[in-house]
Amino acid sequence: MIGIFVMSDLGRVLVLAGGLSHERDVSLRSGRRVADALRSVGVEVEQRDVDANLVERLRDDPPDAVFPVLHGVTGEDGALRQVLDLYGVPYVGAAAAACRTAFDKPVASTMVGAAGLNTPTSVVLGHDTFRELGATSLMEAVIRQVGLPLVVKPARGGSALGASIVRSVDELPSAMVNCYAYGPVALIEQYIDGTEVAVTVVDTGDGPRALPAVEIRPDSGFYDYEARYTAGATQFVVPAGVSADVAEACAKAAVTAHEALGLRDLSRSDLVIDADGVPWFLEVNVAPGMTETSLVPLAAEAAGIELGVLCRDLLAAAAAR
Repeated sequence: MIGIFVMSDLGRVLVLAGGLSHERDVSLRSGRRVADALRSVGVEVEQRDVDANLVERLRDDPPDAVFPVLHGVTGEDGALRQVLDLYGVPYVGAAAAACRTAFDKPVASTMVGAAGLNTPTSVVLGHDTFRELGATSLMEAVIRQVGLPLVVKPARGGSALGASIVRSVDELPSAMVNCYAYGPVALIEQYIDGTEVAVTVVDTGDGPRALPAVEIRPDSGFYDYEARYTAGATQFVVPAGVSADVAEACAKAAVTAHEALGLRDLSRSDLVIDADGVPWFLEVNVAPGMTETSLVPLAAEAAGIELGVLCRDLLAAAAAR
């Protein structure tokens, strides 16, 4: 997708969206939303896809700053950001090494757990191991370790693609097969029953701070791909309908995860608040969605921040590095 590319107060700004991951369509929608938001505050940008001509462009005519909104593999695993680093182009978001850590859910969970956050009990199984040893006894051992219900999801990936809730041992094999369609490693984790919230953390140069938590109430009971990106399929409450103490605990948890994983500029942590009001960390997103049904724009609005202003300030901070 090629848009208009001119000079602005920020210099030459590039929004990258698309790519070839399973989340391509969502990324394109996010890119359009970010580009439109920036234009609404007077920043004129180029929005383009990631293609074979990108490296030549970065080498011969580098922009002054990039806002990457690619989701999934290459967008959030650090690969694209490593390329931007090679050409000395500043960008919004975590550096490549931190992205690699955050994108691997089991690794990220271990690190934030070490920082003091609550994380679900989990088991990690590669596809080859499951295929060769996927006997009933193995599935029973997994359930003994994790308990029921449980959640199966790809260890690397986003938008809940390949994710399932498993409520009986008979459902586990098909959930594993569905998961492996989106990645070679499955994360099987304890299902935490409670209130699901997402907390955005932003840092425009004065330290990371949490925006108001967004409470997620999917009509289906599971915040899967359809619930995330189908208008009207999920009710969002922002600020979340929780006590001030619980809201503060969620904000602290999100900032702790952001710092423990070495992130910068922008992240979104997904949490579940249990019956005792305790937040549990599920995962973090280093390139969170920016679509009309995404949570970062909702949180920014609740904080009284225009999305365009937030994106502009994040770009300015990146360009100043």
